[in-house]
Amino acid sequence: MSSRKEAICEIETKVSVPFFDTDPMGVTWHGNYIKYFEIARCKLLDKIDFGYIKMVEAGHSWPVVDLRVKYVKPSIFGQDILIWAGIIEYENRLKIEYRITDQHGGEVITKGFTIQVAVDNQTGEMCFDSPTILKTKLGLE
Repeated sequence: MSSRKEAICEIETKVSVPFFDTDPMGVTWHGNYIKYFEIARCKLLDKIDFGYIKMVEAGHSWPVVDLRVKYVKPSIFGQDILIWAGIIEYENRLKIEYRITDQHGGEVITKGFTIQVAVDNQTGEMCFDSPTILKTKLGLE
């Protein structure tokens, strides 16, 4: 699943699995891992000062056009998990990889990635190159 490219920028954040994210057996419902990806993605984009509001202000929206999730092991109510997110591609699309692990034992629970593309807010057209502002925010321009 992973290209194992080195991340251009990365973060790690902790979540304690809340009761309302679990099924009647206390196991995290599979759809909530996407929410955990989103939590980490927002923190990652905030780290480079290019969160969703800044994206829109810069004239682009960045919809997710591809999402992959690999469920390795379940997490349960009350479990402390670490969500790692890293930007691994930025030139023509924004590809972010994720890895969710148990905070205490380090076992991999879930991994995956999202791909987002820039869409010009005025024309509604997809951009085939990422806007310069993303490269600037990443410290690459």
